[in-house]
Amino acid sequence: MDKWFSLQATSSAEDVLDHVKSLLTHRTFSLNNPNRVRALIGAFTSNNPAAFHAADGSGYAFLVEMLTELNTRNPQVASQMIEPLIRLKRYDVPRQRLMRAALEQLKALKNLSGDLFEKISKALADA
Repeated sequence: MDKWFSLQATSSAEDVLDHVKSLLTHRTFSLNNPNRVRALIGAFTSNNPAAFHAADGSGYAFLVEMLTELNTRNPQVASQMIEPLIRLKRYDVPRQRLMRAALEQLKALKNLSGDLFEKISKALADA
């Protein structure tokens, strides 16, 4: 199933983000299963750059939503999942702004884990 989730997340279809969101309710997917999280969310954010870095920022907003939830469920997995978002210096200025805004939104979480706080703070300081 993990391979199947990864294949779905790396699709070049225009509506891939909507499809990924719908798979969050798939009967075999659980945010409590780190392998499934990496297979679906991780594959989308790391292996589907066209969709994740969409000019409208929808990929970043999706990751913020997922990291907000994972921050309380499994902070270590959340810390791994943030990697594509903290590499903002590699992208054009409009995407850097969107990524920075996403990081600021995460940094404002009241219950932000130490691991996420450290990575976010470093990325914002370096940018």
